[in-house]
Amino acid sequence: MLYYLSFLREEFGPFRLFDQFTFRAGGALLTALVISFLLGPVTVKLLKQFRAQAPGRHDGLIPDEYIDRNKDKTPSMGGLLIVLSITVSTLLWTIPSNPLMAVFLSTLIAYSALGFIDDYIKVAFRDRGGIPAKLKMFFQILIAVVAIMILRRLPETSGLLDSLIVPFVQDPISMRGYTWLMLVFAVFVVVGSSNAVNLTDGKDGLAVGSTIFCSLTYAAIAYLCGHKIFSGYLNIPFISGVGEVVVFAAAISGACIGFLWHNCHPASMFMGDTGSLALGGTIGLIAVLVRQEVVLIIVGGVFVMEAASVIIQVASFKLTGKRVFLCTPIHHHFERKGWTETQIVVRFWILAGIFALIGLSTLKLR
Repeated sequence: MLYYLSFLREEFGPFRLFDQFTFRAGGALLTALVISFLLGPVTVKLLKQFRAQAPGRHDGLIPDEYIDRNKDKTPSMGGLLIVLSITVSTLLWTIPSNPLMAVFLSTLIAYSALGFIDDYIKVAFRDRGGIPAKLKMFFQILIAVVAIMILRRLPETSGLLDSLIVPFVQDPISMRGYTWLMLVFAVFVVVGSSNAVNLTDGKDGLAVGSTIFCSLTYAAIAYLCGHKIFSGYLNIPFISGVGEVVVFAAAISGACIGFLWHNCHPASMFMGDTGSLALGGTIGLIAVLVRQEVVLIIVGGVFVMEAASVIIQVASFKLTGKRVFLCTPIHHHFERKGWTETQIVVRFWILAGIFALIGLSTLKLR
């Protein structure tokens, strides 16, 4: 909404800044950060009054003796604060008439609502399982399909699934005639990203800190896609109106930074599925929009490590009866190896930063 102040530039010159999405991206980041930071104590108090302490995650991969019972006392569902901060900041700083914002905000809220129901079942009924896995996956896929199909029908992104960009390959690979295959791949990226962030959310500040690096990287990529000269030079798609996605991604970063103040060790609250599903899903959707789905494997390397460790562990145990890792997701493996929680989180943050830089470099090294 603040964009409309740019119409008053003749009356007050500095208002022209609100016409620049780079300025509004900075404003969105700061706004989301402040909201998340200031409302954190209130959120923690309300969650404790609601008794939103969820029982420890139990998915058959973590033995009961390895579950940290002290964390059972920390309220979950803090993702409500993250989503609120992103939503308010996005509505304030983006152009309301931009259709991309309606899609991304709707996807954010839809995934958050799904996660909230899952968290609520765990909290209210003391059920570690939450929503049945197959039903949860069905709704995740449904949300992704609807969002991607809507994006594909927008004039700005009508060729959304017509090409595939592969790191270190100069020209995009044409996928015309294979729309159904690209749709499956795009849905896999969104749903996979959503679940990967969810699996990473097992240590104080681990998932939200890694998300900051990932969202900032995709904000930069979206900026390049919205600039005709840069997109032409890097041979990546030029997307009209994608500047508002930069603002949205910046809001994600700001909300995560503010939330990290309350989520760092020892955490005052956890984001829960309410936040992790929403953050992962929307970052995956940004990757699909800017045609950098494969690069997400690099940029989101920490999330990929966490998800891959679970897949490998389950496959190995079912096929051979043996475990590859001491415990999964992989941060629990290093915990069993003697790393402290702080060591795990900080080292994974360092990896997230390195992966982000490598991912950005692939845009030039083609």
